[in-house]
Amino acid sequence: MAERRLAIATRRSPLALWQAERVCARLAAAHPGLAAELLPLSTRGDELLDAPLASAGGKGLFVKELEAALADGRAEFAVHSMKDVPALLPEGFAIAAIAERGDPRDALCSARYRSLDELPAGARVGTSSLRRAAQLAAAHPRLRIVPLRGNVETRLAKLDRGECDAVVLAAAGLERLGLGHRIRARLAPEESLPAPGQAALGIECLAARVDLLRLAAALEDREAAACVRAEREVSRALGGNCALPLAALAEMRDGALRLRALVASPDGLRMARAECTGPASEPEALGARAAQLLRERGAGEILAALGR
Repeated sequence: MAERRLAIATRRSPLALWQAERVCARLAAAHPGLAAELLPLSTRGDELLDAPLASAGGKGLFVKELEAALADGRAEFAVHSMKDVPALLPEGFAIAAIAERGDPRDALCSARYRSLDELPAGARVGTSSLRRAAQLAAAHPRLRIVPLRGNVETRLAKLDRGECDAVVLAAAGLERLGLGHRIRARLAPEESLPAPGQAALGIECLAARVDLLRLAAALEDREAAACVRAEREVSRALGGNCALPLAALAEMRDGALRLRALVASPDGLRMARAECTGPASEPEALGARAAQLLRERGAGEILAALGR
């Protein structure tokens, strides 16, 4: 049987390459005779290291160049961290599969401190996420939140140089890079609710490519997909992007989904929370219900203040 070759677009960061290589291997295992190779690309999100993502253009900065490669035929698939994918895709594109999900929690890294509570007043905590910053400010107002951009290794290097006393990163990213030993504490969702889609891998292709949709279907993780779709619907319904501190986490419990979500002002002084449960077969309906609850509990006022 003749070998079929596919190109997979990916960011150049070590974490993105690890994730894309994982998808390559799984595609090859699921489809004998198929060979996938990587097309590493630099994105605007990787290049704009001196500006907050919220002001530079949001999460789409990490996926536009990859989608351009799909559109012009340089690649058949693109692999993303689902937390980086805007809630509303451009017309003509589709998430063909949501694959495995790692630990969705945020993680604290520090050379000296084992928890957020151990950090002294005025301690500098680095993060590039408005979502994390808002929750940290609300729960730990004595701490100083400082902006921190760059890939995982760059942020850890800044921590090691003493530019901050601690950093908050995604636990799954650290584990995938073999850096799990740098985690001092995994933050409970009650302390830092994750971003929609955090720790899940997404495979994108052109919506019209039915052949590719079928190939990717073998990598779909049904539980992870249901959870992520519920979380992303919260974001979509509220118009969420990097300019909005929004968090959502769905978990499967006895065949049903438990969804927790929040919207906060960037300074953490105002926060709306929601929790609801629904059938795993209707994740988008559950996400829409959570978004409505958030609006009823003050998210509308927070969104209005942000000009949303």
